[in-house]
Amino acid sequence: MPPLPPPPPPTPYQPQPQQQQQQQLQTQPYPYPYYPYYMLPPPPPMPQSPEEELAMLEDYKKALEEDLRDLQEELRSVEERIKELKEMLRRAGK
Repeated sequence: MPPLPPPPPPTPYQPQPQQQQQQQLQTQPYPYPYYPYYMLPPPPPMPQSPEEELAMLEDYKKALEEDLRDLQEELRSVEERIKELKEMLRRAGK
């Protein structure tokens, strides 16, 4: 995707009488914002040896397992809170 063109330059300042200038300020649109240029994505990583890829995948698996344990713990605490709230509402409904 080609870079976006820069925004148009601001219009040059032209002095006007005080009354017309105040009226002009109220109706003058805001200037266009500057958009960032499109950045190319990083190049693909260099090919790895099978040993390096295996080590990387094993580390990644450990990280995923830790994330899974954290998510399971969070899910248990949410389920526990749901039970507490349902019980509280059931008691209040009697």
